[in-house]
Amino acid sequence: MADWERIVDKLENLLDRAERILPQPPEAPDWAAATAYRWRRRANSGFLQPVLHPHKIRLADLQGVAEQKKLVDQNTRQFVEGFAANNVLLTGAKGTGKSSLVKAVLNKFSSKGLRLIEVEKHDLHDLPDIVDLVANAPYRFVIFCDDLSFDAEEPGYKALKVVLDGSISATSDNVLIYATSNRRHLMPEYMQENLETKYLGEEIHPGESVEEKISLSERFGLWISFYPFDQDEYLAIVDHWVAQLTDSRTAGDEVRQEALQWALLRGSRSGRVAWQFARDWAGRQEMQSARKRK
Repeated sequence: MADWERIVDKLENLLDRAERILPQPPEAPDWAAATAYRWRRRANSGFLQPVLHPHKIRLADLQGVAEQKKLVDQNTRQFVEGFAANNVLLTGAKGTGKSSLVKAVLNKFSSKGLRLIEVEKHDLHDLPDIVDLVANAPYRFVIFCDDLSFDAEEPGYKALKVVLDGSISATSDNVLIYATSNRRHLMPEYMQENLETKYLGEEIHPGESVEEKISLSERFGLWISFYPFDQDEYLAIVDHWVAQLTDSRTAGDEVRQEALQWALLRGSRSGRVAWQFARDWAGRQEMQSARKRK
């Protein structure tokens, strides 16, 4: 009898160790404590980490992308109010406001029950677990995947395809995926793949490699493209941020010339570059004012 008790004790210790090693099911956080979360992994389990200081950018702060704002705002409003809405893919030029637009609609609709979960590309294989975790929560969730690009064999690529459209179980009605990418088809495209294209009369049939790449982006119901800003659009963004960061209602000619020189040195007239210039210029003005007061 004593031998059996020792065996049982050893088995219980072994089970305790196995439980610590095996992946633990994720626990739902207090959804009212924050509006944005990041999916994190620790050891063999994942969890949602609240973002304590989310970016407070507003839709009004995004200049030069009026049509894109309108589309994302309308889709998100439908989703939050319980109507049908689409997963969204935002693609195009760098620094034009793709990620900022997602953050801005969160700030607009968070009071109506919208929550955002940011998932890094290397954690996309956890998407089914995240969807299950939030399925019964009384909120609406945008799963945000920023700056996506894939190779075909990456596990995250397949997991994203399944969650978007293709699993035997339907994705929860309270979840949408918003993704940004500099690539419209989310994957690198090669000249060799064009040689797979077949022509039957006037019909063009892309090869299997191209079709596979298109199949992922096609699972997003709403495609929104962003384009590089011209000089006037760039300067309008500079005007906006100078007005926001200083007492000036608009940037003067001298400031605009500085902004153009700044963009020339950076090799880009993006919204991000305009924001960076405005911060630099406003900081210099504040420093000069502070020194004069001493």
